Amino acid sequence: MTNHIVLLAGDIGGTKTNFGLYVPIKSQWTTFAEETYPSKNYPDFEHLISDFLQKYSNPQVSAACFGVAGPVVNESCKTTNLPWVVDTSELQQLLNCNAVSLINDMQAQGLGIFTLPPQDLVALTPLEVLPKLGNKAVIAAGTGLGETLLYWDGNAFKSTASEGGAVEFAPRGKLQMELLSYLSGRFNHVSYERVLSGQGLLNIYSFLRESGYGEEPTWLKERLDTSKNPSATISTIALANENPLCVETLDLFAAIYGAEAGNLALTFMALGGIYVGGGIAYKIIDKLKDGTFLRAFYDKGTFSDLMTSIPVYVISNPKVGLWGAVQQAKSSLIIN
Repeated sequence: MTNHIVLLAGDIGGTKTNFGLYVPIKSQWTTFAEETYPSKNYPDFEHLISDFLQKYSNPQVSAACFGVAGPVVNESCKTTNLPWVVDTSELQQLLNCNAVSLINDMQAQGLGIFTLPPQDLVALTPLEVLPKLGNKAVIAAGTGLGETLLYWDGNAFKSTASEGGAVEFAPRGKLQMELLSYLSGRFNHVSYERVLSGQGLLNIYSFLRESGYGEEPTWLKERLDTSKNPSATISTIALANENPLCVETLDLFAAIYGAEAGNLALTFMALGGIYVGGGIAYKIIDKLKDGTFLRAFYDKGTFSDLMTSIPVYVISNPKVGLWGAVQQAKSSLIIN
């Protein structure tokens, strides 16, 4: 790598971590390298980042930013779904670079949506009819559940840190109330993340099965027992309409997802749009398109008419968080 300016960006998730190196070529930031690693294969973040940089001859980094799944407090983060502590000062020493920043992974996703081409956004609703500068919000179910607000500060959109996935699950209707009761018997705190995540999908499936809302045939049990990703298997079976229990599981998941996306829209008055990201949404895009999600999204009583004017998009690019971290790294480079 002959360029004197090198940006390093990372998107640290509970399941996988994306890294990228970026260099300026003819006034454009160009990808030099991007890699994806299974997060749980590493004892800590430092070993993971060292493996990545060694693969590319340990370039001197000019600025770096990492979006991390967890609260960033005093420039340090204890990751939510990994036994890691990621610390800015330690990374500065490791990289021999002062322009290193940590941001919440949802902040990174929020910043990243502005880098996406139109084809990376799948509209669930008609085109927006309200001003584009209105607040926006991102909700993303994957290993966990993340949420963020995007607001216009007069010059650009800013993205806020959030741990909104940890707020208490608010059930709608008898079935969801039964789900809450079931989960309350298993967990001390029933958050939205308990139902809107990969593990959450399994929790819904277990509730429906154990509560007598569907039968699990032998072939399905065997398939789930041998699956490396049972929640993805349930989704695949549901989308293929191969089993009623799986279909009902995904229906309930989509309804709760839509309701919480609507809660987010009202909380932030996100008239500029709701963006649905994370590792699950695009994989179940057919379910999100069938009306289940939007019916729950719109069902907000007095404000139902307002809800129908809010555009909703599904993010199809899995590296949106990585590109958000690139934007933040560029800002650090300018400041420093």
